[in-house]
Amino acid sequence: MMRVLSDTTWSPRKIWNCFDIVNGATPASGTAHFWDGEISWVGPADLGKLSSRVVSRGERNLTESGYKNCGTTFVPAGTIILSARAPIGHVAVAANRLCFNQGCKGLVPNSDIFGEFAYWLILALKPKLEAAGQGTTFVELSRSKLKDVTFLLPPLPEQRAIAAFLDGKCATIDEAVRIKEEQIRLLAERRQILIQQAVTRGLNPDAPMKNSGIDWIGQIPAHWEVKRFKSVATAFGRIGFRGYSTTDLVNKGEGAVTLSPSNLSDGLMQFEKCSYISWKKYQESPEIQVEEGDVLVVKTGSTFGKTGFVRKLPEPATINPQLVVLKNIKCDSEFLYHLISSPQFQAEVKRRVIGSTIPTMSESRLLGIDLQIPPRDEQNEIIDHIAAVSGQIDAVIALKESQITALREYKTSLINAAVTGKIKVL
Repeated sequence: MMRVLSDTTWSPRKIWNCFDIVNGATPASGTAHFWDGEISWVGPADLGKLSSRVVSRGERNLTESGYKNCGTTFVPAGTIILSARAPIGHVAVAANRLCFNQGCKGLVPNSDIFGEFAYWLILALKPKLEAAGQGTTFVELSRSKLKDVTFLLPPLPEQRAIAAFLDGKCATIDEAVRIKEEQIRLLAERRQILIQQAVTRGLNPDAPMKNSGIDWIGQIPAHWEVKRFKSVATAFGRIGFRGYSTTDLVNKGEGAVTLSPSNLSDGLMQFEKCSYISWKKYQESPEIQVEEGDVLVVKTGSTFGKTGFVRKLPEPATINPQLVVLKNIKCDSEFLYHLISSPQFQAEVKRRVIGSTIPTMSESRLLGIDLQIPPRDEQNEIIDHIAAVSGQIDAVIALKESQITALREYKTSLINAAVTGKIKVL
């Protein structure tokens, strides 16, 4: 049983008492022969993407000349790599000799601290590390502030016991989180399958079928129709001569939202981070003024084909040149959104896109695609079915997400309790 531990045998220390602190650096980004070599080099972004505690290399790595032309320094395997900016507090253990950029600090443990305990200690010190950060443009933890962060250090035998205890307990928690995340992934996949089945085949599995006459669509219910997209909706984009520049951008409250692909998230519109253009530019193109019930499609860029349904519009909005807005929709607009979001339709968009450097799906190419359309009353039934199924699955996903949050909070509290001596593990 775990018991409250007296800290009489624990000694007060500072980071510099137990670690050698090593700074990082970056070679010139525009010098090609400095980059994409064999020297492992990491930054805060690399640490933030980790799914384990160890790091071996980053997304970009250095050549020998890149290493020699900047002030970064190799650290040995077992070094704690700490992100010191953007954000403060990502922690990993170097799996091999590596170096890093100026957004990280390397903490090389000395003989007073057991390396595996050091990892858990730095994780537990995150609130102190964040509090020691300074800066206005971005918050950064300087070497001088880092070295004076204080903690209580147990004797080496107890450090080893704490590390072993946390290794076991946290591995169990991490596995429970992994299982729940996989369950969420499968639930989301199941939801997508059910939606696709509903919008492409209907709700009656016994309905008579017919050949649609379109290879990629295949069989459809016999009473459905195949219609060319242009007969179902009109697509409006921002006309080139009515484009806008940075001089047309204004602050919130001084103009209308100009929507971009980044505002489309999970099929709905997100308005947390928006750009705004002047009212003059907004009024200049009334055909692309966005309304509730409109459907948006990305026509240009890496996310071409991505769709969004405007369920609620909190303030006036228009679109940027990467989007088209679908209006004059002659079927249920939410049904149309689900249909063109389906993997079946998106695969056809991918086949028709042009341009390798900047993929583009023009309005004419988009509107030239065929669609399978059920009668209007069946469209409504399908939308009601999708809402019911999605609601049930979303509720289960939300429960599992709350369980993951609780597990992670428990893990954090367990680490803090163990490394500060609130629980005895020997």
